[in-house]
Amino acid sequence: MKARTIFLLFLYVIIVLCLIPVLLVCMLFRMKEPLYAIAKGAMRLSQWVLGINLKIDGLDNIDATKSYVFMSNHLSFIDGPLLFMVIPHSVRIIFKKELFLIPVVAQTMTYVGFVPVDRKGVEAGKTSVKQAARLMREKGYSFLVFPEGTRSLDGELGKFRRGGFFLALESAAPIAPISIRGTFELMPKGSFFVRKGTIRVLFHPPISIGGVDESRMGGLMETVRTAILDGLKEE
Repeated sequence: MKARTIFLLFLYVIIVLCLIPVLLVCMLFRMKEPLYAIAKGAMRLSQWVLGINLKIDGLDNIDATKSYVFMSNHLSFIDGPLLFMVIPHSVRIIFKKELFLIPVVAQTMTYVGFVPVDRKGVEAGKTSVKQAARLMREKGYSFLVFPEGTRSLDGELGKFRRGGFFLALESAAPIAPISIRGTFELMPKGSFFVRKGTIRVLFHPPISIGGVDESRMGGLMETVRTAILDGLKEE
């Protein structure tokens, strides 16, 4: 367990160093897809090195030509990278701003359209939502958000925050709920090392936001929460 995680960190250092000239070339010629492809490849490498077995269901619910706000429960640090890898879209993620302090990685994430958010400031959060919605409308991106806002401490689904739902309303994109199981057992919050094991990802039918405004957001949040919970109960 420890050896695999340490080996993966060593590989990441090499990848980041190799990424510097690639980033410069991509910025010079205004290319983003090569960087995106490298990131997806790095996630697949991570899955192989860590010995993670993936079982994915419900991808037929997702239209690869449409933009969505993907919403998932959040159990582990590995949720984001794993879902970034398996979502069949040009998907971006709204990250807490601290991750944008990592050299090279920060420049790459910013360049390809990832959006930082300061979870302590309401106005900063609104600005991030508007930026992400603009990218969805103009670039056709999808975004992955974790409506709980942070990783679960006990493996149970926590209370939802409204930020991701504001993004859905602002972008007029449907919400695609995702249920993920197994990551809490492999790497719970506070753990540094990743165990081998199986992770299950279930994509639910998208939920239209047509006719929904801020006054009806509570009902929309409950609908999404129910879908995710139902997926967590399935065997």
